[in-house]
Amino acid sequence: MRRIHTGLVLTALVCIAATASAQTTPSLDQIVEKSLTAIGGRAALAKNTSRSIAGKMTVATDNGDIQGTIEGVNQAPNKMRRLITLDLSALGADKLTIDQRFDGTTGIVMDSMRGDTALSGSQLENLKNGVFPSPLLDYKERGTKILLGGKEKIGTRDVYALSVQPATGPVTRLFVDAESYLPVRAIVTLDFPELGPQEQTTDFSDYRDVDGVKVPYGIKISSAVQTITITVTKVEQNVKVDPGAFTKPSGK
Repeated sequence: MRRIHTGLVLTALVCIAATASAQTTPSLDQIVEKSLTAIGGRAALAKNTSRSIAGKMTVATDNGDIQGTIEGVNQAPNKMRRLITLDLSALGADKLTIDQRFDGTTGIVMDSMRGDTALSGSQLENLKNGVFPSPLLDYKERGTKILLGGKEKIGTRDVYALSVQPATGPVTRLFVDAESYLPVRAIVTLDFPELGPQEQTTDFSDYRDVDGVKVPYGIKISSAVQTITITVTKVEQNVKVDPGAFTKPSGK
């Protein structure tokens, strides 16, 4: 009977396992392309030049939840506006409006209680890097690097962890679902004048198709300071946008 060389058998099994792993674990480029395809594909995204959203939001505080609404608009490549109205009657106040605008170069927050604040530092740089409709589009041409950190877990789901490193500004850790290839979480650390560096986690869920592009209708933003839950109720693609929507109103 011919002798079985167990060492060779084990080596062969290791090679087979390594080959299988290499075949089943996609490369960074494959993950990026699969994610863009899952969202809608490059062709559909190229036609998506603007988007408006409306929804309800809840801000969790030590004194209970605060209810409000949010309206927003994005325009390629990175212009944005968010208008938030919060009902503070439970806290003995009237209402609070927060109007954040970014025109691609400068940003401002107009707060009905605290006044106007020009955005700067990591907050401003993060807005500059917030490419619409996806930061994964043409990222190499913009000088952004993306590193693949391997597989991780978010709850029971396997995700691919990507480190998105722009030429300037804060690094974002982006997590892509290993099955659907949709982005499910983003983590970034931003500096706030009154609080200092704060790690902010944004979770995306309930993706729905709107004119060929998938949009998250569930958004949860959490930090050590507060948790904000947003339920999107309306999305419109390729809306006509007034250029003044992104700048501070004249005379204000």
